[in-house]
Amino acid sequence: MARSTRPVVHYIATRPDGTVPPTCEHLARYYSAQGETIPTVNLAKHTGETIDHPCPGQKWYTDKPFSYFHMYTRPGEILERIEEGWPVRLFVVEPRGETGNWGGHYYPYWLMSHQLHVVEETDAWRAFGHRGQQVLHLIDQLPDLARQWAEAWAADPDGSRQRFDIWSERVSDTRALDWWAHYRAQYSRRTAALNTADTLARTAAEKAATDANADPDTVTAIRMRAACLVAGELLHDRIRSGDHEKSIRALLLGAGLDTSASAAA
Repeated sequence: MARSTRPVVHYIATRPDGTVPPTCEHLARYYSAQGETIPTVNLAKHTGETIDHPCPGQKWYTDKPFSYFHMYTRPGEILERIEEGWPVRLFVVEPRGETGNWGGHYYPYWLMSHQLHVVEETDAWRAFGHRGQQVLHLIDQLPDLARQWAEAWAADPDGSRQRFDIWSERVSDTRALDWWAHYRAQYSRRTAALNTADTLARTAAEKAATDANADPDTVTAIRMRAACLVAGELLHDRIRSGDHEKSIRALLLGAGLDTSASAAA
């Protein structure tokens, strides 16, 4: 019996207002500095329609700030070329007419066209991959978690520091974040998702800990804790084969810290 082939879905992420960001942010800044208006298209206003690129560039070169419609087939990489990273709106589209690709090892999930059909708007969490809902839910929880961690440090600074030092040394020795999480994200095409989630997690945790009057060293520790936690959540399904990988995942999720974060993870 022949195996069924999963249909390929093409996505474009837009700014919150529905407009497509430039294909090259550097060119966009240069053109803007010269006083030139950067053209765009609002996908939210064209749902169900087939649209042409307003000013197509040479196929398939980035010779203008907005040279082509740039689609992704791997949701976890969608956020790699978004100006602000998050939040975004996400649209399912279908390429029309001639299509192209830059080729190479890192671009098989890219597709360019000068015409497309806007099928529908879909849930923005998909830009983080299939675990996007869990990741965004965790990021929403992080301000409260960071305040709890800050309170725990204030109540028991010596014990908290001791537990953190042991845990962070294990994270470093096992390379749980800079190797396991990094390469598993790369292999599963979630590098952009991991980078964006990392930034959101660190920012949320740092602000909450600072607002809670935590000292700078504690803020740094809480920021690292948040980065590991969100990486463990995003890649929960990719670091799970065998006892060693499970121990790495547990470490990312805070095993040994003995805080409310461990229970939440």
